[in-house]
Amino acid sequence: METRAPFVVVGVFVLAAIAAVFGFVYWLHNTGGLGPRASYQIQFEGPVPGLLVGAAVLFNGIRVGEVTELGLASDDPRGVKAVVSVASSTPVRTDTKVGLEFQGLTGVPVVALEGGTMVANAGKVPTLIAEPGAGQGMTQAARDALRRVDSVLAENSEPLKETIANFKVFSEGLARNTAKLDGIVAGLERMTGATAPPPKITYDLPALQSQGPAAKIIHGRLAIPTPTAVAMLETQRFLFSPAQEYPSFTQAMWADAIPRLVQARLIDSFENYDILHAPLRETEIGQSDFQLLIDVRYFRVAVVARPAAEIGLSARIVDKSGNVVAARLFEESETFDQIQPPEAAAAFCEAFGRIAKDMIAWTVQALP
Repeated sequence: METRAPFVVVGVFVLAAIAAVFGFVYWLHNTGGLGPRASYQIQFEGPVPGLLVGAAVLFNGIRVGEVTELGLASDDPRGVKAVVSVASSTPVRTDTKVGLEFQGLTGVPVVALEGGTMVANAGKVPTLIAEPGAGQGMTQAARDALRRVDSVLAENSEPLKETIANFKVFSEGLARNTAKLDGIVAGLERMTGATAPPPKITYDLPALQSQGPAAKIIHGRLAIPTPTAVAMLETQRFLFSPAQEYPSFTQAMWADAIPRLVQARLIDSFENYDILHAPLRETEIGQSDFQLLIDVRYFRVAVVARPAAEIGLSARIVDKSGNVVAARLFEESETFDQIQPPEAAAAFCEAFGRIAKDMIAWTVQALP
């Protein structure tokens, strides 16, 4: 005998069970749990943007209930009335502060209750008055603050203009009397015994001078980009090997960082050789036919038995396709007697002059 299952009864029972579970969870979530409840009326003197029935009610940051009713105040067009249901154990007093808080990234509004000392009348639903501006969000607060700032600036525009004009007159007066102020400061330094630091002494490299008409001109556009170098060489200071500090070189410096100084004086030397066809910086001519790529390997004072100025430059000539036409290493050394800035700078000038002469001759012969 075949038994027929009551499918309709089973389906109805399953749906009823699911609905009961969802209803219980919803009730538990919105009422804050089991136990007796107390209702309180709240009067907001202003808009409450985003507040909805079912919104959480917090007391000192702890959720104690939810908003059960929400509507407009019939006797006040600016007011909003709300009814909240909270756990009866919540210590709500007639002077409890009421406000709105905006939680999370989306700014969900909740009713926030805080503090209070006076005991509420038993059996009576008190009306709690929210603080002025309780429903004001951060955006509105910023707008109001900017509006107040704008009004203050508008009311004080003339005094502000006068203040700016006075600052301008004051700065112009300082500019006219700069020399006098410098004299006053110098007098104060002399009176207090303070001494100004000694001035910096700048040294330069000479460009190779013209040797007469060019034996061979440079065909095509030749560029000399800024030489590459390790970070230690990106300086205007005199460098020593082995590394050591010399007090006499404290105020001595090159006219520019070593790679840029080498670039500038090499270009000057090429111009003195043949100014009509001399190379330029890459930024000055755009696309070039050839590039003279230079890497500064060392530019130092070698302190051995006798100090010497040592310069090492590697050079490559590259065409517009990136092919290396020629390459060479240029090294020169010039000794001097005393480790002093003038003697060291003179030795560097001699060594650099020989390198510039050899590099020009080599470049002219290597180019087609």
